[in-house]
Amino acid sequence: MNYIPRLKKEYKETVVSNLRKEFEYSNVMQVPRLEKIVISKGVGEAVNDKKLIDHAVEEITNISGQKAIATLSKKDVASFKLRKGMPIGVKVTLRGERMYEFLDRLVTAALPRVRDFTGVKAGGFDGRGNYTLGVTEQIIFPEINIDKINKISGMDITFVTNANSDKEAMSLLSELGLPFKKPDDKPKISEVKEIKKEPIVEEPAAEEPAAEEPVAKEPAAEEPIVEEPVVEEPAAEEPVTEETAAEEPVVEEPVVEEPAAEETVTEEPAAEEPVTEEPAAEETVTEEPVAEETVTEEPAAKEEPSKKEEESNKEKNKISKTKK
Repeated sequence: MNYIPRLKKEYKETVVSNLRKEFEYSNVMQVPRLEKIVISKGVGEAVNDKKLIDHAVEEITNISGQKAIATLSKKDVASFKLRKGMPIGVKVTLRGERMYEFLDRLVTAALPRVRDFTGVKAGGFDGRGNYTLGVTEQIIFPEINIDKINKISGMDITFVTNANSDKEAMSLLSELGLPFKKPDDKPKISEVKEIKKEPIVEEPAAEEPAAEEPVAKEPAAEEPIVEEPVVEEPAAEEPVTEETAAEEPVVEEPVVEEPAAEETVTEEPAAEEPVTEEPAAEETVTEEPVAEETVTEEPAAKEEPSKKEEESNKEKNKISKTKK
């Protein structure tokens, strides 16, 4: 017996007929169908810590039931310290029976666990019949153990259909059980917010002004103040008897000032001595001619001179001295 997922069986039995009636398709093959579901998750912090990629792969594998793969960077980015070929994300693509099983778990188990869930937004369509749903916490899936997670992070779930318009894709996904926010719910939510925002206006109690009785102010009769003249009693002054002290007369001795004998200083005129300038005796310097000494080189190999020659030489020397 072949196993058929619940949503796949429901699609063939009820969804196809409902869509044909709604959009009036002439052929069954014109009815849009779900082709694949892509679960992707970015791990930008894996540039510094590569172990985060392993945790992300394990989480996505547990959620989808299929082995996830790491996505690699396509180019270098210097500002993020990113090199080409580094793992920076995780993704998995589901088709066939696994696709319908994941959608069934998402609609029946995961989305009801979202905090303050009021439906998924209808603005996630790309204009070609594809819808992307963002999940902020992975702990909404029952397959994730909260005690074993490394960090709370989100993911993107993309539903790829072959619909020609967003309206057809939206009706397909809503027939499969995806709870979209209805347009009728928006004004109600806005009304609730407006009611909360309106402050409670307290009506001021109508206070009746108390009728004040006019108080007749009687002018206070001012009593004239009679100033009594103060009689000053003359104080009896007792005569003060000054005791005259017997002062002994001080005899002042007359000081005889002797006239200071002024010494008459007679300035004697200084006898000016006549200075006779004697003419400086000019010394006549007679330059004596320097007698040039004639050096006679005597031959080394000469015999001792005789006495006559010595005497003649002495006479010549005396004559030369007398000339000088």
